Amino acid sequence: MASVVLVTEELAAAALEVLAADCEVRTVDGADRPALLAALAEADAVIVRSVTRIDAEALAAATRLRVVARAGVGLDNVDVPAATARGVLVVNAPTSNIISAAEQAVALLLAVARHTAVASATLRAGAWRRSAFTGVEVHGKTVGVVGLGRIGVLFAQRMAAFGVRLIAYDPYVQPARAAQLGVHLVSLEELLRQSDFVSVHLPRTPETLGLIGEKELAVVKPGVRIVNAARGGLVDERALADALADGRVAGAGLDVFETEPLTSSPLFAFDTVVVTPHLGASTVEAQDKAGLAVARSVRLALRGEFVPDAVNIRAGGAVDEDVRPLLPLAERLGRVFTAVAGGVAARMTVEVRGAVVAHDVSVLELATMKGLFAPVAAQAVTYVNAPHVAADRGVEVELTTEEDLAEPTLITVRGAMPDGDTLAVAGAYAGAAKLVEVDGFALDVAPDGVLLLVRYRDRPGVVGTIGTTLGRAGVNIAAMQVARRAAGGEALMALTVDSPIAPDLLAEVAAEIGSARAAMVDLRAD
Repeated sequence: MASVVLVTEELAAAALEVLAADCEVRTVDGADRPALLAALAEADAVIVRSVTRIDAEALAAATRLRVVARAGVGLDNVDVPAATARGVLVVNAPTSNIISAAEQAVALLLAVARHTAVASATLRAGAWRRSAFTGVEVHGKTVGVVGLGRIGVLFAQRMAAFGVRLIAYDPYVQPARAAQLGVHLVSLEELLRQSDFVSVHLPRTPETLGLIGEKELAVVKPGVRIVNAARGGLVDERALADALADGRVAGAGLDVFETEPLTSSPLFAFDTVVVTPHLGASTVEAQDKAGLAVARSVRLALRGEFVPDAVNIRAGGAVDEDVRPLLPLAERLGRVFTAVAGGVAARMTVEVRGAVVAHDVSVLELATMKGLFAPVAAQAVTYVNAPHVAADRGVEVELTTEEDLAEPTLITVRGAMPDGDTLAVAGAYAGAAKLVEVDGFALDVAPDGVLLLVRYRDRPGVVGTIGTTLGRAGVNIAAMQVARRAAGGEALMALTVDSPIAPDLLAEVAAEIGSARAAMVDLRAD
């Protein structure tokens, strides 16, 4: 049965095509609350923009929901903590509008410098008033960039072409990085005192709310022009209106406001203020990029794969290309561990060794936990809720790393069981994944398909007995390998078979051999 993706607001046609390839796409008006709640009941994923509210009530109605996707950057209309508590992935399109937003900031700065908006309105009203709208050149001025994130950097790069002096305030950026961009880092107060133009490029957080307020506007360079195309509330609107009224601030360009939508404000009374209704992402290109980005993320999420643009995953962020192939291996090692152990460990360690640890490999811990708990948890285990499932079961999980440039990547999943026994399974990756160890037995098995692991006392005839027993049940063996520590001691047989093995057949295999333990793990389900 195809997964149901509910689209609640307009989405690019190309994005709908991507989804329709393997999902059932349904639409509903996200502003129609009763219709939305009813439609969510059958949705596996929902894609929203800025109007639809996905709050605790909506999440409670969406019992099948696995992913909420915001076709844009901001997530003000999505209750991320509530989604996380339910194990629902939340994704956005963090880079879809960065060029559009940077260009909007540049456009506002130029419009404020040259009185473009009011001059246009005056001419349309029938008055030719050239002398009334004498502006200022941008060339040779000091431009202060508040926030050197992705959009701030793009804005700075574009402003450099105007021949300006660039300074910036960002406590999280190293001076060497800023120097590479041709930007000099200063304190916020220095930036305000020196800048002829100030452009704000920060997220809205408790720390940044009201960052430029009455106190800050009291120290600005006289005649400064301020642009905010980032988030409403970063610049105190009442304090800005006062600064415009007394002439300390010569003009402002605003695309965002503390409360939106906004149709009345003291700022609207000033001809030197250019205002737009949150158009930073309103370009054809940004809308297409956002739709395509979340459509691809939704498909990844519905397949149970890691989603780089997830915002509520502990190891969120882009996964390095050298790390990405290890995700299925880590998850499958977790599944093998749980199957062989026959239960959940009390303490787990995920050990990663190899050159790959030069990158951030924290996501491998999540992938392992997903595999560990998927076979035994009542709910679906995802990258989002795997840590919560571990905590609820009282399982401590630790990630350790060791850099080794000479060896292939090795992932070892090691656990201590409640009875004190220990168990380890390991996998290696060198262009292809291999299961290389189970509880001290050396193997060389592809971790794919349905894997049967039988542990027994080494003696003649066991291979034939297992083959006969499985053959009678119609189970075909695709591959087999036997590992032992010494002749006549314990042995481990690993068989890849073409179909899952029922519990009663597992018990029959163990009984036919005598004093054996058999475990089956379906590695097709991750």
